[in-house]
Amino acid sequence: MTSKEIRTAFLDFFKSKSHHIVNSAPVVVKDDPTLMFTNAGMNQFKDLFLGEAAVTYPRIADTQRCLRVSGKHNDLEEVGIDTYHHTLFEMLGNWSFGDYFKKEAIAWAWELLTDVYQLDKDRLYVTIFEGDNNENLARDEEAYAFWKNHVAEDSILLGNKKDNFWEMGDTGPCGPCSEIHYDMRPDGERQLVKGQELVNMDHPQVIEIWNLVFMQFNRLKSGVLEPLPAKHVDTGMGFERLVRAIQGKTSNYDTDVFQPLISFIADRAGLKYGDNEKTDIAMRVLSDHIRAVSFAIADGQLPSNNKAGYVIRRILRRAVRYAYTFLDFKQPFFHELVPLLANQFKGVFDELFQQQDFVKKVILEEEVSFLRTLTTGIQRFENYVQQNQVIDGEFAFELFDTYGFPIDLTQLLAREKGLEVDMDGFQKALSRQRERSRAATAIDTGDWVVLNDDEEVEFVGYDTLTAQTTIVKYRKISAKGKDQHQLVLAVTPFYAEGGGQVGDSGVLISETGEKIMVTDTKKENGLIVHFVDRLPSSPDGVFTAQVDVRKRLDTESNHSATHLLHAALKQVLGEHVNQKGSLVSPDVLRFDISHFAKMTYDEIKAVEDIVNEKIRANIALKEERNVPFQQAIDSGVTALFGEKYGDHVRVITFDDSFSKELCGGTHVGATGQIGFFKIVAESAVAAGVRRIEAITGSKAAAVIREHFELFQNVKELLNSPKDFVSAVGKLIDENASLKKEIENHIKEKSLALKKGLEEKFETIDGVHFLATVVDLPHPDAVKTLAYALKGMMDNLFLVLGANIDGKPSLTVVVSEDLVKSKGLNAGTIVRDLAKDIQGGGGGQPFFATAGGKDVSGLEKAVGRARTFIE
Repeated sequence: MTSKEIRTAFLDFFKSKSHHIVNSAPVVVKDDPTLMFTNAGMNQFKDLFLGEAAVTYPRIADTQRCLRVSGKHNDLEEVGIDTYHHTLFEMLGNWSFGDYFKKEAIAWAWELLTDVYQLDKDRLYVTIFEGDNNENLARDEEAYAFWKNHVAEDSILLGNKKDNFWEMGDTGPCGPCSEIHYDMRPDGERQLVKGQELVNMDHPQVIEIWNLVFMQFNRLKSGVLEPLPAKHVDTGMGFERLVRAIQGKTSNYDTDVFQPLISFIADRAGLKYGDNEKTDIAMRVLSDHIRAVSFAIADGQLPSNNKAGYVIRRILRRAVRYAYTFLDFKQPFFHELVPLLANQFKGVFDELFQQQDFVKKVILEEEVSFLRTLTTGIQRFENYVQQNQVIDGEFAFELFDTYGFPIDLTQLLAREKGLEVDMDGFQKALSRQRERSRAATAIDTGDWVVLNDDEEVEFVGYDTLTAQTTIVKYRKISAKGKDQHQLVLAVTPFYAEGGGQVGDSGVLISETGEKIMVTDTKKENGLIVHFVDRLPSSPDGVFTAQVDVRKRLDTESNHSATHLLHAALKQVLGEHVNQKGSLVSPDVLRFDISHFAKMTYDEIKAVEDIVNEKIRANIALKEERNVPFQQAIDSGVTALFGEKYGDHVRVITFDDSFSKELCGGTHVGATGQIGFFKIVAESAVAAGVRRIEAITGSKAAAVIREHFELFQNVKELLNSPKDFVSAVGKLIDENASLKKEIENHIKEKSLALKKGLEEKFETIDGVHFLATVVDLPHPDAVKTLAYALKGMMDNLFLVLGANIDGKPSLTVVVSEDLVKSKGLNAGTIVRDLAKDIQGGGGGQPFFATAGGKDVSGLEKAVGRARTFIE
């Protein structure tokens, strides 16, 4: 079976078992503060496991793209070295939310693996949870009994809590799991050592392919386990490993998932895969990393220097470094893999296929930049080893952190020089950085205090800004030393931050009149969470929830304007324009788009004109809720890359023939409410991404008024000329002419002084020496004089002091021959003399300057100059 057939067979199998097939969520996580990337198939269903969203489909199956670059067996520096770990991988999964449990999950897993995929039953081993006395957890006898119906008892192995008890995090749903392992060793090896002895022993040919998790507990912050009201099944099967097992390969990289990429790389490098371990590793690294980088960018995460963007940049740079060092690609090459990858996933993950030109451009720009950095870093290494016999750990970490050098590259460069790297020092520096990072983002979250677990949480903020409500649950959180509280309301008009729109703020008013300020509203795994600085005196009372009306209305104007802007940009710049990020606040809107050139003035003007025309037309909002996703797409709606849409969506339309988008944000009732739209900035954010900043309504009116008043003031200063532009141009020309005259005057004065100073030079031990205070009004004049005197004679040592607008200045000139013969250094000398004027400075060995605060010290400084040659 090909990889495509294997994937299709999985989805078709579970479809036949009444599972609803859903799309993969983006690999970039947006509404979970605990995650940067989707690292497991269950991430997009966390709200269902936590009971924070209603279950629409009790049975679901999918293939989810996941990204892991840390944790068990998944350190980035190991990917490509072995044959079965990856940065980005597909996780095939089937899910039950309070429906079937262990019996069906086990039976269907066995049926799929042995009947559909026809894997050798004798090579399959399963594990069950052995129990844990410390947790008072018994052995999973239920799973053991069901497995006995399919597998020989000696192939059912016991696993400890580390391997066979799955937890979502420090708190939350968890439960025992049952792993399925496959032994791919040749028969001869299997006869010598039983497969049972190699399960979970990191043997490269005896690997886990599927994990069946049985969620039946909830772990509280105290560590206590309590039974879940409904039991769930969460399974995850590594697609790449499954393909390897079915295709009978000894490496994931030998399957048709990776071989097209590896063959392309080998051909371009003029090498053969399998001939050399070092070049093989490099090809594996490139074929793996292009997947992680490409899908992350397609899902909205651009490479950058912080958080998730830094992770993507590290992966990208590791690939480029391997291509540079081991495959001799000295010019950008990595980006050329994008079209091949995009075609490979066409029909599976079309997000990449539709954006391949954009993704390719971003990667190319990153490659060009890093190849420059790589060359600089290698040169820095070469300079370092000229003075050192051991590569200090701090220096190795600097190369890693600043220049993107993986530690193995530094070790490789060191070995070539016969040197060692201080790995203990490197690890300590790395640990300190990780601790700083953890401390900066650490959030201490308490357990929820539940007041009414039966309440259905309802958002009414599309229709009203005020609602009567109660508190469902609350908890305390601490971040960066500040305590806050989070509330979940039964009914809320507060919009939670999402889709670029900031969260609402406002107030909760109790029946006694107590006011609790709501400072922000965010979504956490689908749950609307309200931030407050303190809890109400009586949390179990009834409250009036009121949204800050002014903030909401201004935000709505900016959000609706982004929709009009998006449509206008497509008209003016082309259909290739797609949203790459946005911020919608009450004060400003920020809109990032895929576009490869700076917008011209005429393009900006054309976009503004279209948007303002639509505002003046006062187009009424057309809002459609709960529209089937495919129906919305078929109607021509604009969907954004990197967003996770459900089976039913909300459609926002301003004129069916102009702007029609999927959107969960709040909007004006009609475009006329926006008032006026003005672009205030257009700039580059990253390769192929432009940022537009704009204002609307009262903010736009205020800026226009400010600019008009500024214009009027300047006009009055110019005596209100009829032709304002001509008058300003004339003023600029006059100013330039006068500056030129002044410069000539200063130059003349400098050269006039030169004649008088020529006679003051002394000769001391063969050095032509002069130190004096001169009367010149400008630093350029002093510089002109200094160079004029320097050009007159050899063996010159000159110090000029000057009082320029009440501030002391020193200039030191040393002839190049004196720099070499006597070791005089103008920079060192001027720093010493500057002490007398309470200042500092520096420069080159033959020319340096300094400034200071104490004019009275000039004479002393000039007088001390002689000591440097006497």
